[in-house]
Amino acid sequence: MLISLTVGKVDAGVAVLLTQDKRLIEFPSILLPPNISSGSIVDITNKKSQSAFLALQESIYSSFGESEPLPPILRCKNATQTSVVLEWDPIELATADCISLSLFRNGQKAGNIPRPTSMRTTKISGLAVDTEYTFHLVLRTSAGTFSSEKVVVKTHKMTDLSGITVTPGILPAQLRDSLTKAVERIGAKLADTVRIDTTHFVTTEGRGIAWEKAVEMNIPVVRPEWVEGCEREADCRAASYFAAAEAGGTEGARSPLPSPGPEQTNGGQAVPPTPPAKDVPREEEEESSDDSEGDEDAEEEKSAVQEEQKVRVEDRELQKVAIHPAPEEKETEKQKEKEKEVTEEGGSGTVTPGQSSFQDVAL
Repeated sequence: MLISLTVGKVDAGVAVLLTQDKRLIEFPSILLPPNISSGSIVDITNKKSQSAFLALQESIYSSFGESEPLPPILRCKNATQTSVVLEWDPIELATADCISLSLFRNGQKAGNIPRPTSMRTTKISGLAVDTEYTFHLVLRTSAGTFSSEKVVVKTHKMTDLSGITVTPGILPAQLRDSLTKAVERIGAKLADTVRIDTTHFVTTEGRGIAWEKAVEMNIPVVRPEWVEGCEREADCRAASYFAAAEAGGTEGARSPLPSPGPEQTNGGQAVPPTPPAKDVPREEEEESSDDSEGDEDAEEEKSAVQEEQKVRVEDRELQKVAIHPAPEEKETEKQKEKEKEVTEEGGSGTVTPGQSSFQDVAL
């Protein structure tokens, strides 16, 4: 089989040949005859049969020409008041290589998706409440660039609790059942494991693998009363005071506010519930205990003042003694001085109590 080809361009390693049906073929230039230049006609004889050659072309086309990369298929998985979780199908690259996968928000590039061939979800936080956003993906490959369809997502209002996804942690069986019912009543979702779309982690104890993962992913950790507060107030901000316990205990957790009891009606007018009779003596006991405590405090203050006055009086007396010595001390000092004078004058007798020697005393 004879095939005539026209040489289009010759380089050091590759020559471009043009077929009669205007197709380009890259052919090794080392296999061409010498002194070949652009415009030359080269006749190539195929020793194999025509059917074998066509079969080879068909296999090459089916392997590399039939399929091509497909545009990504993007959709919204969950939306809350300030965040959106997006997901997409696995990327179809065919025989091409992936260069990058970028996310665009409102027509502007928000960033590149890490590990685009294996990652299929992403979360965008810090959005405005009750605001509409447009997202789309752009896939760049060695075979070209492909864009997904634009997805319009609107963040929820504060009174819309349908975007809340709760993952329970360590909870008693009774609390877990009540939590499941409360989540169903407010229209939220319950997830068994911590996922990218988990908005709150509910637990009574700050420990466990799931709790560590929630803290690592910066997911708010709350107590079961938080869900009940959302249901009662119909607003996810109203129950923000139900903080979860820290690691290793339940200290610092605040108890829920008491819910108002049912009111009684009398003739169409609302009557507040009357307090039970048991509360009256308790109030009197509290008042009496407060009075007794007040009396004890007053007595302690009085005793403290009296002690201070006594200390001051004692200090004054000591000062007086130091300034004006007692008369007895003066007499003893004078007596000692007289005894010294007698001994200096040369008296030989022993001094008597009456200031006279034994020589002067009449026997």
